[in-house]
Amino acid sequence: MRPSLTTFRFSLLAALLLITVGQVGCVHYQIGNRSLYRPDIRTVHVPIFVSNTYRRELGERITEAVIKEIEATTPYKVTDAQSADSVLRGSLLNETKLVQGQNSLDDPRILQENFQIHYEWIDQRGQIVRQPGTLSLAPVLMSETLTATGVLFPEPGQSMVTAQQDAIDQFAQEVVRHMQTPW
Repeated sequence: MRPSLTTFRFSLLAALLLITVGQVGCVHYQIGNRSLYRPDIRTVHVPIFVSNTYRRELGERITEAVIKEIEATTPYKVTDAQSADSVLRGSLLNETKLVQGQNSLDDPRILQENFQIHYEWIDQRGQIVRQPGTLSLAPVLMSETLTATGVLFPEPGQSMVTAQQDAIDQFAQEVVRHMQTPW
């Protein structure tokens, strides 16, 4: 009887020790995708992206894609400017269309749509919110310029709008990836 009572006491003490260490050691630990993002930011305001190109409604389409991606994959909520903790704004600087493949009659068969988009994510005090990854040797930047690419195949019936939307969606995903805190 003596060894089982000692084993029971030892097991009880070990369990109590694990519970105590777990409670103290996991105070700041967060579960789920919330641990990937800054805990002091809860809301983001995304004004309409400025478009410096001649194509209509590209700024609105970029803004819509970024808002949808933020709402779908981050714990942040998109709100109005007065109640937001941070602001994500940007502009479409350049839009180019390149021919990547053509047939024997010099008709374009594969086209590439490139967007060069500049954005910045700051809090309401004007301080940087996004921080670069821990492996990056670049200095801390308040803004970044990304190039998003969409490929157009006119033969199967794809339009320029679908290639643009692919580039816009790629940009929105990249922005949300940059919203994550570094490891």
